[in-house]
Order: sequence, then C-alpha cells, then structure tokens
Amino acid sequence: MVVAASPPPLHLALPLLLFAAHAAVGSAAGAVAVSSGGQLWCVAKNNAEDGALQSAIDWACGPNGGADCRAIQLGGACYEPPDLLAHASYAFNDYFLRSGGAANPASCDFSGAAELIGLNPSHGNCVFPSSASPKNGSFTGTTSYGQNAADLSESSSWQLNLWFYACLYL
Repeated sequence: MVVAASPPPLHLALPLLLFAAHAAVGSAAGAVAVSSGGQLWCVAKNNAEDGALQSAIDWACGPNGGADCRAIQLGGACYEPPDLLAHASYAFNDYFLRSGGAANPASCDFSGAAELIGLNPSHGNCVFPSSASPKNGSFTGTTSYGQNAADLSESSSWQLNLWFYACLYL
C-alpha cells in the first residue's frame, strides 16, 4: 500500500505563503513606491550629472517647459539651500505636475535625470506640491501608475492574499 504525502498543516504554511504573496504583489512590474496617501513627486536622481541637471532646469524653467521656478530663484521659498539637486527637484516636480502628474509619468524623466518617489521632499518653508494635491478645489492627480495599475494598498492586497490562499487550501 502506498501512502500519499500530506501537505503541511495550514497553520504552519499560511504565514509564509501570505508573506511571499504580499512581497510579490508589492514588487509588481512598473510599481512605484507610493506613500500612504498615494502621492507622487518628481525629483532629481542623486547620481545625475551636474551638467544634465542644469540643462534640464534651464529647459523646464524656460518657455518650452513652462515650469514656475520663482520658488528656486534668489529670495524664493525654495532657494535655500542653493543646491543644484534641490533646485532641479523643485523644477522637475513643477513641470511634472503641469504636464499631468501621475497620469503622465513619462513627464518625469528629463533624459534619465529624474525619478518618481513617494516620499515628500518638502523642507522648511519649501513645499513641493504632489500629484494628489488639489488645484482650484478639485482633485487633479491619480494614484495609479503603469499599465493596468491596480489598488495595491496594504489592506486590499492582504485581503486578496488571505482569500486566495484560504481558497487554495480548502
């Protein structure tokens, strides 16, 4: 008589499976780290070359880019510290928001010198508006990013994982 191997007890396997599934959902292709409020900011990459950053600032703040760069000019709320990376981040973010924000993530590229983040880069009196900031009393942003973006919030992914694995083992 052949005895079939039985699966491990559910109470031992379920926590490991839930953790693995949660990690897989969190690292979905095209996912961007998003703060709990679903806000995105476009900032300069730390490893971007100074020349590339300066050229991108000149373009974004110029007539073609149309970003409002008054805040990073001498006396502006975001001038201090007079740092190229910080100024580029402000200019990139303003351009990104004026170009559709999260609905147009390609507008946060600047020849590879910029990236989207979910951590607010505001400091002191320098406030960086986010992709979820209201304009004229209405919401203009979106928390979706990438093709076929889904709600990957902690609660929904946890509930989905629990349901899936409960069905799998029942």
